[in-house]
Amino acid sequence: MQKCEYKPRLRRNESLRLCRTQRVLVWRSGSVLGYPLEFVIVVGEKRMLHKLKSIMDNLFIILLCMIRGFTFSLTGKSIFTDLSSCQWNIFPNVQSCVFYPQPGGPMPPNQGPAMGYSSQPTPQMPGYPNAPSPNPSMPGYGMAPGPMPGYPSAPSASPSMPAYGGGAMPVAPVTVRKGLGGTITDFPGADPLKDVEVLRKAMKGFGTDEQAIINLLGSRSNKQRVPLLRAYKTSYGKDLVKDLHSELSGDFRKLVLATLKTPAEFDASELHSAIKGAGTDEACLIEILSSRSNAEIKEINRIYKQEYKKSLEDSISGDTSGHFRRLLIALAQGNRDERETVDASLAAQDAQALYAAGENKLGTDESKFNAILCARSKPHLRAVFHEYQRMCGRDIEKSISREMSGDLESGMLAVVKCIKNTPAYFAERLYKAMKGAGTKDTTLIRIMVSRSEVDLMDIRKEFVKNYGKSLYTAISGDTSGDYKKLLLKFCGGSD
Repeated sequence: MQKCEYKPRLRRNESLRLCRTQRVLVWRSGSVLGYPLEFVIVVGEKRMLHKLKSIMDNLFIILLCMIRGFTFSLTGKSIFTDLSSCQWNIFPNVQSCVFYPQPGGPMPPNQGPAMGYSSQPTPQMPGYPNAPSPNPSMPGYGMAPGPMPGYPSAPSASPSMPAYGGGAMPVAPVTVRKGLGGTITDFPGADPLKDVEVLRKAMKGFGTDEQAIINLLGSRSNKQRVPLLRAYKTSYGKDLVKDLHSELSGDFRKLVLATLKTPAEFDASELHSAIKGAGTDEACLIEILSSRSNAEIKEINRIYKQEYKKSLEDSISGDTSGHFRRLLIALAQGNRDERETVDASLAAQDAQALYAAGENKLGTDESKFNAILCARSKPHLRAVFHEYQRMCGRDIEKSISREMSGDLESGMLAVVKCIKNTPAYFAERLYKAMKGAGTKDTTLIRIMVSRSEVDLMDIRKEFVKNYGKSLYTAISGDTSGDYKKLLLKFCGGSD
C-alpha cells in the first residue's frame, strides 16, 4: 500500500480539492469511459464513498471500499479493463469494482437497507391491466363505461419475510426498462349498446357473420368487451355467451368466449381445467402462477373459490405431490416480495445458499430453492442468478437440470426463465405450442388473450429474435379459418 499523494499527477480534465478542516479529499474525473465520476474520500475514516454520477443503463454498480489512514483497497471484479491506466494515478493500488447487471436505467439515489421488507408502498408491477367485473352498472347511451372492479390497480406491500442475512452492502432501487406493451388498446368512443347490436345482427337469421364478430372483439380491450355481457342481456333479454356458443364451434368458439372473461376469471378457469379430469396440465399451472403479480394471484384465488367452491390451494394439493406441490402452493400464496431494491450482500448469500443446496452437496435441498425462488423479488433474483454464475461458473438453469428431474425440474426452470425474461419465456411457450405436427390450441389461446394487453409486442420481438420468423407468420402457418383471423387480430401485425 502506498500513501495518497496530496499533489497527484492529474490529467487535463481532472481536478483536486483538499479541505483540511473537514479532512475531505475530492477528486473528479470527467472522462472515464465517457462517464463522469466523482470520488469523495474521508481521510482517516474507515469508509470511502464512491458516488457514481452516471453509469451505463444496464449496469447496477456497487462499490465497497475500505480506507486506512491514507491508504485503501478496492476489491471485486470489473468489466472496466482500463481503470488502472486512465483513472488511478492518485491511488495505484486499486484493483477493480463489483457490479450486477440489471434490466436498465441509471442508478437512483440510495434508499437505505432493503431487509427486512418494510411497509413502504410498492410500485405497480407489470401484469394484467385493470379488468372489469362481468356485471358493472350499465352506463347510458354514448357514455363510456365507468370504473369497474377487477384486479387491484397495484399490489400491496409484501409482509415481513425471513432474511438470510443482513444488508451490509449498499442498496439502490433498480428501474426496470419499460417494454413495448400490448397489441390491444381501448377503442376510442366504444359504446357497449352499439357493439351488442353489431353482435346481434351477426348472429341473427340464417348463418353467422363471423367476420363482424372478429372485427369487433379483436378491436376492443378487455374492459370494453366484458360489459357486452350485461349490455346484450339488457338489450335483448338473452345470454351472449349462450348465443355465441350455439352459433360458433371449435377453437374459434373457445377463443371468442375467452375474450369475454375478466383476466382473473380466465386464469381461474384455465387453472381449473388444468387440474380437473384424469391428467394435470402442470405447465399451465406453472405458467400462470409464476408470471402473475401478487394482486393478480390473490384475485385468482378469490374467483376460483367463488366459482368452484374449493380453494385453489386445496385443488393443487389434491392433484399434485412432493416438492412440485410445494412449489405450486408457495407460488399460489401471491406473497413474493415486489420491491425494486436489490441488496447485493443478500444476493451473494442467496447465491451461496443455492450453491450449497445443490451443486456443493450430495443430493439436493429442494426446499432451499423453493424458499428463495418463490419469495425473493424478481430484480433481486436476477442479481442472485448473476452472482451464482460468477461464483460457480455455471448457469442456474443448468444446475437445476443437473440436480432435479420431472415436474419439479420443469417447474423450477419455468420460474427461473420467467424471472429472467418474461417475454422470452412466453415466446418459447408459443413456439413449443405450434412446433411439430399438432398445435396446443389451449396454450396458444391462453397466451394470446392474456398477454394481448400486457407485453405481446415484447413477446413478438423475442419470438422473431429467437426463432427466426415472426409470431404472425408462425400463427398463419399453423392455424386456419376464422380462428386464425382472430388470433392474427390479437397478434397485431408481422415483424
